[in-house]
Amino acid sequence: MSCKNQLIDQFKHRVFDESYPRIFKCLGMLNEEQIWNSPSGNIPSVGNLIIHLCGNARQWILSALGDKEDNRDRESEFIIHRNIKKSDLLFLMENLRINLIETLDQLEEEDLQKIYVIQELKESGFSVIIHVIEHFSYHTGQITTLTKLQTNQNTDYYGGINLNSLNNLN
Repeated sequence: MSCKNQLIDQFKHRVFDESYPRIFKCLGMLNEEQIWNSPSGNIPSVGNLIIHLCGNARQWILSALGDKEDNRDRESEFIIHRNIKKSDLLFLMENLRINLIETLDQLEEEDLQKIYVIQELKESGFSVIIHVIEHFSYHTGQITTLTKLQTNQNTDYYGGINLNSLNNLN
């Protein structure tokens, strides 16, 4: 398997098989009001974090790697949008998934070596993909923490898996 295919497979696994289900689970645990609640002015709400994740992935992957227009308005990602419902956020994420898969599947091996300028940063295609994986992981953790704070419930992401099990080196 090529490096590109391994990287794309890991992207899909980490973002679509790990982060997406966790974010969806958190959204299911929160009501419409809680989605936009923040414990302080310096901490984005769950809704804002989802909009921010989508804006970042659009800019870094769809615009840079996919050569689509960059029309991101990053500042608006952090404005409370109480008129945006849970169903709208789910639609936004599913639409993003479709577009990300299409863009990533069209990449060529040499696209990973090219240098792209994103937010005035010079990044290789490989680095762009790693950035978005890391960005999803980071904010998924924040979404999880905010959900636990508001609901006082465990997310049980690993239900049925013994995370205390030691590695078997045989």
